[in-house]
Amino acid sequence: MLFFPILKENFSYMKKIIPGLILACMFTCTSAFSQQENKTDNKIRQYWFVMLTAGSSRSQDSVTAARIQKDHLANINRLYNEGKLKLAGPFGDEGKWIGLFIFDCETKEEVEKLIKTDPAVAAGRLNYEIHPWWTAATGSFIPGKPSKPAQ
Repeated sequence: MLFFPILKENFSYMKKIIPGLILACMFTCTSAFSQQENKTDNKIRQYWFVMLTAGSSRSQDSVTAARIQKDHLANINRLYNEGKLKLAGPFGDEGKWIGLFIFDCETKEEVEKLIKTDPAVAAGRLNYEIHPWWTAATGSFIPGKPSKPAQ
């Protein structure tokens, strides 16, 4: 007999919170569906990883080396603004690897053609290795030109 009065009190309480629970469930389901939908837009795709190593011609005088470096950085900005270069930067140690590029191009041949426009590569200060590399097309790796150009 004691069970039914407790059930009756809990039932009236449940009637008050059920609408809130239903809304919370609907929000959770909608949010999960939305996140799942976004994941399908960010599929894994191929990019091109370029390892830059020291070239055989690194004995330029300091003025020439500084000019090559300035032109190298200008070329990086140009390729970034065109949407071809997604990431570039040097390594901070004295190892064999000098820096890296990640390109968003259709073919390895296109990447090689673009790398050869780099003044440091053309001058022989840098060599390169090209490798296919895969990641999700999010953040820095969204296809196309950047929304904010590099200066």
